Amino acid sequence: MRSKILIVDDEQDILEFLQYNFENEGFEVITANNGKEAIELAKQELPVLIILDVMMPVLDGIETCRLLREIPKFESTLIVFLTARSEDFSEIAGFDAGADDYVSKPIRVRTLIARVKSLLKRKKSSQENSEIIDFGNLKIDLDKRIIFVHQKEITLPKKEFDLFLLLSTKPEKVFTREEIFHAVWGNDVIVGDRTIDVHIRKLREKIGESYIKTSKGVGYSFHI
Repeated sequence: MRSKILIVDDEQDILEFLQYNFENEGFEVITANNGKEAIELAKQELPVLIILDVMMPVLDGIETCRLLREIPKFESTLIVFLTARSEDFSEIAGFDAGADDYVSKPIRVRTLIARVKSLLKRKKSSQENSEIIDFGNLKIDLDKRIIFVHQKEITLPKKEFDLFLLLSTKPEKVFTREEIFHAVWGNDVIVGDRTIDVHIRKLREKIGESYIKTSKGVGYSFHI
């Protein structure tokens, strides 16, 4: 069965170029010209991955991503941003909106396809190994990507969940920033130190201060 992806861009030549190349790689491709159209089409077609241009008329990519993440069926749908280098785009804003990756224009189509395949492979692997991790008062439901703290259900944006899951795989191990970057964002994504700090701060606000410890100048660790 072919993986269905949605590509959203207001430039028709880019849409046709990407559609042609992804279809040649065996993907089923649907397209939209703006964010509003993309949301309606996504509801109908339920793609496994969405490629979103950032700067678009009607509804830009950032807001489109935020709105999609508010819809339960798209909480874990993979989303990749396309952004021109000249645009005032912050990767922090993109990841905070719920993006899984972003690629700069001009597009290197082979690189984009490789990253899409990598994201899909990683998601499939995660789904095949799903279970509930039980730490007593804290439980992690990998199927639903939900955390329970003292029986309170907490739903996290994708990157926050991935970051917390990474730390929890080896309690008390200090993960360096480089290890976190590699595991959560991948080698092809460049993010600043502040990106991790922002995600850690938001995690602590939601699950409590005690679970994540800071090793100054090194990284972070998970403690029960």
